[in-house]
Amino acid sequence: MDIALFGDSHGDFRAIEEVATSGVAPVSVFLGDFDLSRPLEEEVGPLIEAGSDVWYVHGNHDADSPEWYDFVFSSGLADRNLSGRVVDIGGYRFAGLGGVFRNKVWNPRSTEPPGFSTRKQMLKDAAQGKWRDGLPMRHRATIFPEDVQTLSRQRADVLVMHEAPTSHRYGFGRLDELAAAMGVKLVIHGHHHEAYDGKLANGISVIGMGQADWRIVKVGDLW
Repeated sequence: MDIALFGDSHGDFRAIEEVATSGVAPVSVFLGDFDLSRPLEEEVGPLIEAGSDVWYVHGNHDADSPEWYDFVFSSGLADRNLSGRVVDIGGYRFAGLGGVFRNKVWNPRSTEPPGFSTRKQMLKDAAQGKWRDGLPMRHRATIFPEDVQTLSRQRADVLVMHEAPTSHRYGFGRLDELAAAMGVKLVIHGHHHEAYDGKLANGISVIGMGQADWRIVKVGDLW
């Protein structure tokens, strides 16, 4: 199955027009950090109109402002966020993990325990300050230990993340472990704006996407 991958857009959506006019793939996957000026379904409209099935994970910057947050999380494609679940897409199981690690919540490289293991714990801490009667806005794009624990109990073929595993020099070994626990054969990530093909020490293939970049890959041929 062909899928079109889109790196962190950061407001540059020329790739959408390029793909839409050159022949869309059956599935399109975005890696977050959209920096939208209108709802997501409008921005990716050319792909949808051309018949591509659009999915995504959110990035850290998608919770930088109420406008950017609403254009993603309250958009007409809110149910297409893969983060925290496994979805069958074209006969392959895609899992998603949006957002980034933040020291206040959890730094997997640190020997210190997580500041908060769950969102419920953070909500109980009045000192954190709520936004819209819930989590602080920026932490709605933060990875909590509970997210990794939940995914690690499931199985998938492809793991789509904003953060990187250790194939990237700034990646996290905990994500290598997650990919192995889920039995995935391919990891796709954004965030660092570097395009590359790599492998983890455990042999799992990795694709890193550059900023506002796109490419079409054939899932299944990569393993």
